[in-house]
Parts: sequence; structure tokens; C-alpha cells
Amino acid sequence: MKDYKVLSIDIGGTRIKATVLNAEGEETEDYKMLDTPKPASPENVLVVLKEIVAGFKDFDYISVGFPGYIKNGTVKTAPNLGTEIWQNNNFEKKICDVFGKPAQVVNDADLQGLGVVSGKDFEILVTLGTGFGTAFLKNGILFPHIELAHHPVVKNKDYDQYIGDKELKSIGVEKWNKRMKEVIQILKTVFNYDRLYIGGGNARFLEFKLDDNIKIVTNEDGIKGGAKLWENRNS
Repeated sequence: MKDYKVLSIDIGGTRIKATVLNAEGEETEDYKMLDTPKPASPENVLVVLKEIVAGFKDFDYISVGFPGYIKNGTVKTAPNLGTEIWQNNNFEKKICDVFGKPAQVVNDADLQGLGVVSGKDFEILVTLGTGFGTAFLKNGILFPHIELAHHPVVKNKDYDQYIGDKELKSIGVEKWNKRMKEVIQILKTVFNYDRLYIGGGNARFLEFKLDDNIKIVTNEDGIKGGAKLWENRNS
């Protein structure tokens, strides 16, 4: 079955984005977004999702990128939405129940990584948004999700705290760029990647020259990973 359509959703700390894709990852509906509700409880997020999806035509499957650690469709952490109100919430089942379609919920960076990589060699995607997201892929295959964002990068800060949106606003663009240079050098030294992709809204603030094997990508590029999630199940 190669003529299926996928509702692809990216839940961010600031905005929720969605579109409908064909099996090749091409958009069949206009890309839409609304602000993430505050508080961003599961119930409030579902209300926003219903509003976005109401304007879309039919789809067969649903892919959701979620900003946290997901295990078998269940949220384990949601640092930028509120882990205490999300922890152990089987959001995948709720999506299935609400929209009446098969769904997969995965980490948001993993979804975006599937959407942007070339599928050759060792590739990393990082997202610069409310927090710091990462996805690691070898020949287009995702590694088990790693929450690098919560690994200490300096003595008293993890990556989220060191280069996340709150810190960018606090220290300013110039100092943040210096930190981003350090972070990219760490990634290069530790992982020896073949290609690095940088997404997320704050990627626009990067002001230094990037290596030839580093590429800036958009959220719209990344959301196309929603089709990839169903590729193997429909081959």
C-alpha cells in the first residue's frame, strides 16, 4: 500500500504544527500552526490538535513528534511542557481514540531527523528551540532515543540550560553564538558525524560560518518525517 496519507504533527514548547503527507513525504495539505496552550496539559494540547486537524481532509495514519522521552507511545518526560502533568500518559492511545486512526508518537527530534537526513552514513539532527533536541541516524535508521539535552555540558548546566531559548534571551545572541560554536565542536569531537543538520526556530540566530557538512533545515522539512514512520509498515 503506497497511496496512504499521514497526518504529521510536531508538538513544540511554543507552537504546534501539522500537515498531511503522502507516502513520499510530500505535503497534500497546507502547513498549519497554532500556539502551544498554557498550561500545556494533555487535555489542552488535544483541544489545539482538534482545531488544527478540523481543516484537513482524510488521512490514514497519524505521526506525532513530542518534546520529551517517549517509550512505546507513553510519555516519560516532557521538560518543556511539564513532566509532572505528562508523565506516564499514554498519549499515543489518546491520539488513536480521539481521531480514530492508527498513531505513532515519538520524540520530536527523532521525527524531524527522519524527515531531513540523506539516509547515508552517520547523521545527527539537533533542534534549537525551547530546548535542545537531538536525533542520531545511521544510514537512515534511528538509534534508540538519547536525551543528550539533559547531559551536563558545563559544571552546573545541561544543554537545555546552556543554549535553550530561556538562556538565549538571558545572555544575548553574541554570547549564545559563542556557546553554539562550543557545542558544535563537542558534537564533532564526540560523535565524528558525517553530516549535522540544525533545525528549530533559534537556528536563525546562528551568525558564524558553518562547516560544509552542516545544514540548516526548517520545521516544515522535519515534519515530513511523519511519512517515514509508516514506511516500513506499508512496504
